Amino acid sequence: MKKRAFLKNTAALAAVSMLPGSTWALGKSKKLRTAHIGLGAMGIADLKSISSHSSVDVVALCDVDSKALDTAKAMHPNAKIYKDYREMMKEMVDSIDAVVVSTPDHTHAPASMLAMEKGKPVYCQKPLTHHVTEARAMKKYAEDHNIITQMGIQVHSFYDYKLATHLIQSGIIGKVKTVRAWSPKNWGFDGPAPEGQDPVPENLDWNLWLGTSAERPYKEGVYHPGNWRKLLDYGCGTLGDMGVHIFDTPYNALELDVPMTIKNKCRKPTGFGFPENNEVTYEFPQTPYTTKKLKWVWYDGPGAPDKHKDLKLPNDDKLPGQGAMFIGEDGRRLLLPHFMQLPKLIVDGEYKELDLTGTEHIGKPVRDYDSEGDKHYHQFVDACLGKDETSAPFSYAARLTETILLGTIAGRFPNKKLHWDAASGRFAEEEANKLLDAPYRDF
Repeated sequence: MKKRAFLKNTAALAAVSMLPGSTWALGKSKKLRTAHIGLGAMGIADLKSISSHSSVDVVALCDVDSKALDTAKAMHPNAKIYKDYREMMKEMVDSIDAVVVSTPDHTHAPASMLAMEKGKPVYCQKPLTHHVTEARAMKKYAEDHNIITQMGIQVHSFYDYKLATHLIQSGIIGKVKTVRAWSPKNWGFDGPAPEGQDPVPENLDWNLWLGTSAERPYKEGVYHPGNWRKLLDYGCGTLGDMGVHIFDTPYNALELDVPMTIKNKCRKPTGFGFPENNEVTYEFPQTPYTTKKLKWVWYDGPGAPDKHKDLKLPNDDKLPGQGAMFIGEDGRRLLLPHFMQLPKLIVDGEYKELDLTGTEHIGKPVRDYDSEGDKHYHQFVDACLGKDETSAPFSYAARLTETILLGTIAGRFPNKKLHWDAASGRFAEEEANKLLDAPYRDF
């Protein structure tokens, strides 16, 4: 797929034969026929959750690694298998109702956009895209063509996160002035790029794994499987992995758009891997739930977060390993652990009992991931069947992803404040604009 065709929503794209999402949503008696692109660890999890819906029929499986395909094929022996998602979409376009994309980040947009161009609803894993321009293009295309979409942020549908959203919007801590969020995970790499190359395993199509990214020799244990998140060309670091989950509830609860400024305190760029430790400070414009400006600080990597009075807990309790803290303008705070723990209200240095009056519509606390985890997937399936609406469509997911990606770009300009213009989709700092996009390789 040419990058030019992907990024420009021209009349030619609009003329692609399709029915709008509101029209082709399936009737109650028909099963949703799904195709799954990417069947690694997360892909298999997505496959299990989507197919656990009683109205789903898995008809196609695609992965560049034959071992992954074999695992998925054993689960769904009647599904057709492919290495190349382009061939799958070409051959089975009339036999597929929806597409699930669970590839490494750099292939999210090319695969999802192709599916949308064919008029298919898309469930795409987080972060939505690898580049800011892709996020904006996918949002526009989905909205212009009324396509049902959902980003894979499963905890978005969990009780604890819905409760925190309700509490913040009900004014439990007043207007929020600061959010501090953290994860000590290390999806960064401070070392040099590897030298030389190794034989490509027989089970892997390396050209298809690289996809639209630049040509690079294969090196065992560096890219596939698993380590691609650490690397600039394929992943989005810890911020793009755990950050999407942990940002999601504060971002949603405060009804944020994209930030005005971004600054990343980290090591100098190497041109190969993301920094192992990041401290990203965002400034957001005011919303009905924030002060005039909202400050947001993200910490990741070994040892995160840094000590701060905003993060001090009553009784000298230890912070949860990952989470977010909302700080109100009068000092009241709400701690949201990640994940499957109730939020905690802190007033004058003491925990206060939550008043859950009026939260019955949210449901009841659930501490079983197996039952909670499928909700987000089933919501997508039900939306395709005309029975529900998605809660993380690309219209929302693209803005959240853009915010995340701006933080990773700031990591290429350590300790420098970047100024973002939401209307134009450009930085005031011209050198940073070069990182909003990357050319697509023909493969």
